[in-house]
Amino acid sequence: MNSSLLSLLVLAGIAIFLILRLRSVLGSREGFEKPPALPGANRADPRREFEVIDGGPDEDIIDHVEDGSDSAKALAAMKMAEPGFQVGEFLSGARQAYEMILMAFERGDVEGLRPFLAEDVMETFETVINQRHEQGLTIDAEFVGVREIALQTASFDRDRSEAEITVRFVGELTSVVKNADGEVIEGDPTEIKRQRDVWTFARHMGADDPNWLLVATDG
Repeated sequence: MNSSLLSLLVLAGIAIFLILRLRSVLGSREGFEKPPALPGANRADPRREFEVIDGGPDEDIIDHVEDGSDSAKALAAMKMAEPGFQVGEFLSGARQAYEMILMAFERGDVEGLRPFLAEDVMETFETVINQRHEQGLTIDAEFVGVREIALQTASFDRDRSEAEITVRFVGELTSVVKNADGEVIEGDPTEIKRQRDVWTFARHMGADDPNWLLVATDG
C-alpha cells in the first residue's frame, strides 16, 4: 500500500469519527425545534390571574348590550351555563336564520320552516301560507341582504336553563304577489323593499341540540 492511499484512509477515518462525534452532541433534528422555555414560563402570569379573578367586562357581551344591564347579566349567565356560547356567533347565526326563515315563508315552504320555529309560531306561519294557497296567490321574492341587525334584549331562566334573545332586523328584498294566472297584482320586481322585524329566539343552554328556535315575531 503506497503512502498516498494510506493518507487517504487516515483522513477518511478522521472524518467519520468527527461526523459521529458531532451527531452525538447535536442529536437528530426533524422539523422545527421547540424553543427553550422562558424564565417563569411555567408559572401563572400574575396579571392574567388577577383579570380572571376580578372578572372585568366581557367584550363579547358589552359590544352588543349595555354593561351592567339586565340583558348583559342574562348573557353572562348563559355563558356560565354553556361556556362555549358566544354572542357574536349567535348573531351571525341569527342573520342566516333570518334569511332562511323569511325566504321559506315567502315561498310557502312549510317543511323548510318547521325545524326553525316553535310550535305556536309554526301554526301562525302555516295558517298564512295555507290562506295564500286557497286564494291561488304566490309570492316571488329575492333576498337582497340584512341592512341592520341588533340584539335588543336577553333573558335567562336559571331554573330551567332557558335563554331568550330578541333581535331587531332590517332586511332588504324584492317581492311581488301573483294570482292564479301568474299576473302580478301587487309589488314591483325591481323595487327593493325594506322590512323591519323583531324576532325572539329561545334555547335550553347546555342542551345537545345547538339550534335556537324562533318563538315570537313582531314587525
